[in-house]
Amino acid sequence: MIQNYLYNKLHQHASKWVVLFIDLGIVGFSFIISYIVRFNLSLNFDRQALLFQLPLVVGIHLFSFLIIGSYKGVVRHTGIRDVYNIFNAICLSSIVTITLVMVNREYQLVDNFTIPISIIVINSMVTFMFMTASRYFFKYFYHAIVNDDTRHKNILIYGAGKSGIITYNAIMSSTNKIAVVGYIDRDLRKVGKRINGVPVFSPKVLNHEFVDKYMVEDVIFSIQDIERKRLRELVQELVILPLKVKIVPPVDDWINGELQLSQIKNVQIEDLLDRTPISLKTDNIANEVRNQVIFVTGGAGSIGSEIVRQIAQYDYKSLVVIDQAESALYDLQQELKQNNFYNFIPIVSDVRDKNRMNYLFNEYKPNLVFHAAAYKHVPLMEYNSYEAIKINIGGTKNMADLAVEHHVKKFVLISTDKAVNPTNVMGASKRIAEIYVSCLQQKNKTKFITTRFGNVLGSNGSVIPLFKKQIENGGPLTVTDKEVTRYFMTIPEASQLVLEAGAMGQGGEIFIFDMGESVKIFDLAKNMIRLSGLQYPTDIDIKITGLRPGEKLYEELLANGENTLPTHHKKIMISKTREMDFATIKSQIEELTVNNMFFSNDMVKLMKVIVPEFVSKNSIFEKYDQAKDEEISVDTENISQN
Repeated sequence: MIQNYLYNKLHQHASKWVVLFIDLGIVGFSFIISYIVRFNLSLNFDRQALLFQLPLVVGIHLFSFLIIGSYKGVVRHTGIRDVYNIFNAICLSSIVTITLVMVNREYQLVDNFTIPISIIVINSMVTFMFMTASRYFFKYFYHAIVNDDTRHKNILIYGAGKSGIITYNAIMSSTNKIAVVGYIDRDLRKVGKRINGVPVFSPKVLNHEFVDKYMVEDVIFSIQDIERKRLRELVQELVILPLKVKIVPPVDDWINGELQLSQIKNVQIEDLLDRTPISLKTDNIANEVRNQVIFVTGGAGSIGSEIVRQIAQYDYKSLVVIDQAESALYDLQQELKQNNFYNFIPIVSDVRDKNRMNYLFNEYKPNLVFHAAAYKHVPLMEYNSYEAIKINIGGTKNMADLAVEHHVKKFVLISTDKAVNPTNVMGASKRIAEIYVSCLQQKNKTKFITTRFGNVLGSNGSVIPLFKKQIENGGPLTVTDKEVTRYFMTIPEASQLVLEAGAMGQGGEIFIFDMGESVKIFDLAKNMIRLSGLQYPTDIDIKITGLRPGEKLYEELLANGENTLPTHHKKIMISKTREMDFATIKSQIEELTVNNMFFSNDMVKLMKVIVPEFVSKNSIFEKYDQAKDEEISVDTENISQN
């Protein structure tokens, strides 16, 4: 009750004018102290002159405080910048005072205003000391009243450089519930010393005994411009300890150039992937979409919605967003409106409905089509091959055919690395979609371009959101096989790659890029457990469930018989595909989409004819591969007998 009363009173009355009044009181008190110090701690000085000079000195300081605004800082959040403003204000007032005293000495304008310079200097130092101390005293008093919980969280700051010191100040100015027990730094010149009264330790001391001794709960990385590979190495050293690992954002992300405690976030698994983000030429994209009508199918999905967000930054004519998911499309619409993007048209529709799509092409006459609509969950599509064929192949065929019919300038297909040497229906359906647009490229003016990339972090169905949910539920985390590996990239990177491909593509290319090293999913799971401040396997275990239908241990970016050609960006390459009989394959794909309406699993058999490298794994469709092998074996025997 008393705490709440005092808290409310502080909020009601601790205005900037009260702060200014207190500061002026400190100035007057400091001026008297300066006289006493100057005259050897005695009162043997002209007290009448002091009383005359006092209001003049206070008035000069009032002028200085009003100019600098040193009284405007929020006392309970006092930090280095506030101290800097106090210093500037006192320097200004000292300069003005000395100037007036010197002018008065020269021209004898006012009696009793011959203040010794030494008193002005002493007054400046004493005033600065008292004003700074008062700020921190009230800040401490405020936090002592407001914070009921006296328990402190002990943390370490990794990095004793400028960024580490700023992090310390941000923490100390925001709360008294966090205690910084030490800095960690590899610089031997700093180890063993103290910064802000806090000791600097070598990374070698970080072990279970040290963490237990100092009861450390968090370690905050505060090293600017740290390479992702280096961050991953450092975090790997720490995740075996019972700590939560956090990181300070880049300086460019600080609010008004100042670090806020709320900006210090847990290290995410995305920060540890061993790959450098790709930087693309946005000028190419801007020129490509300028004054164009653009279709984005699957526009409410993970990739499609990010493509929409990025296109929205450019000077396009109109943006038509097509998706059958009503709720997700509505959410995207509201997000775009909140960000003041209004020149877009949300369409609830299905790319499998060719009549509806034809109407939209006639209505809006698109110049560019980004086709992201697809089913992508491997195990689900293995048991729902009809749907995989209908949308991934049939939907793509509808949109591609209409793009040709309506003279669309460019058609960009979003594909997947699972289309390479596919072992499942989903991957095979995406590979057939790639082949079909390649067929259309041969005889039409529309430029068909394909982008192919790996798993996308945070996308619907991605393993990382699944692991996060499992950790929240107490585990266990489920991994299909200890040896399974995957490539990863972020949603913004994937989407920007699609836009860049649309800009640079001249038709017929499959764009792939260097995604760095593939990641073991088992190691990924262990790191996510540890980054959550938990331990494997004592807190959360990992359960091996076995490969799912259609799943393979590792993904590839190039199919057998493919190689790459360079582009203007060293990380982006063009897949050079093998020669195909497009007329025959196009006819087979058309047969596949028509016969699929009869719900026959034999359609998967035809998919294997179109894509010879499609070999099912852990699937009911392995029987077709066995039958094919038996046919080949019989043919071989007949040849040898003849």
